[in-house]
Amino acid sequence: MHVIAALYHFTRFDDPGALEPALLAVCEAGGVKGTLLLAQEGINGTIAGPRAGIDAVLAHIRALPGCRDLEWKEATSPGAPFGKLKVRLKREIVSMGEPGVDPRARVGHYVEPEEWNALISAPDVVVIDTRNDYEVAIGSFEGAIDPGTESFRDFPAWWEENRARFHNKRIAMFCTGGIRCEKSTNWLLGQGEQEVFHLKGGILNYLEKVPAEDSLWHGDCFVFDNRVSVGHGLERGPHLLCHGCRRPILPEDRARPEYEAGVSCHHCHDETSASDKARFRERRRQIALARARGETHLPAAG
Repeated sequence: MHVIAALYHFTRFDDPGALEPALLAVCEAGGVKGTLLLAQEGINGTIAGPRAGIDAVLAHIRALPGCRDLEWKEATSPGAPFGKLKVRLKREIVSMGEPGVDPRARVGHYVEPEEWNALISAPDVVVIDTRNDYEVAIGSFEGAIDPGTESFRDFPAWWEENRARFHNKRIAMFCTGGIRCEKSTNWLLGQGEQEVFHLKGGILNYLEKVPAEDSLWHGDCFVFDNRVSVGHGLERGPHLLCHGCRRPILPEDRARPEYEAGVSCHHCHDETSASDKARFRERRRQIALARARGETHLPAAG
């Protein structure tokens, strides 16, 4: 059984590059795979591996400057969720592209999952989903506004175009694990909004703690590993991943004429060129060859 740990922490790393070698080494020593992002503003990522390996990596991260209070969300998977390990240096651990945004200074009011239903059901509260459009498409909270953004970097522009709709409203925001709301609530407070709230621990925390019969969540939650989606109790959802566009699809979508394993689905068939599709086919062929040789490879394309 593989342990999956999703984590983020905002802190100040003066030289994140100096932290990379030791972090990479402890992951490799413990058989841990996945992705960890380092930037001057902190660390973010999802990793998976044996219990002892995950514990070693988490202990190492907690010993980094300002990371003693690191929190993370765990799940398990019978199969390996990731095919390789990546520790990368980035400008931001989640890209919003707004200079001056600093969640360490202030964020919106945290709302525990058990209190979330009452908040978002109030008539003076507007609920905003800060995730990308393909994530929202497979599940969201009842009555939540979908900004229709392709990237989190698009959120500030969307807000500027729509802020008049939310005058004299309390604003409740949510995302998968909480990191995007740390930045978006800080940004809204900087724009002069007064009453801004966000779901502590994100959708994953809500789905883990709130029983399905009491839930205002509809559908599944997209996750960035080979589970693709999860539902209540963090049980694996029905979705697969199109490895042409990285969007979630359902098993029955494979019967559509636009679908070709590892190459395209009905979402992206008309978005990629013939040369793109040829490149994706070659990638799939190389994965199959690596598998036949018993070598490490990326998870099979869906």
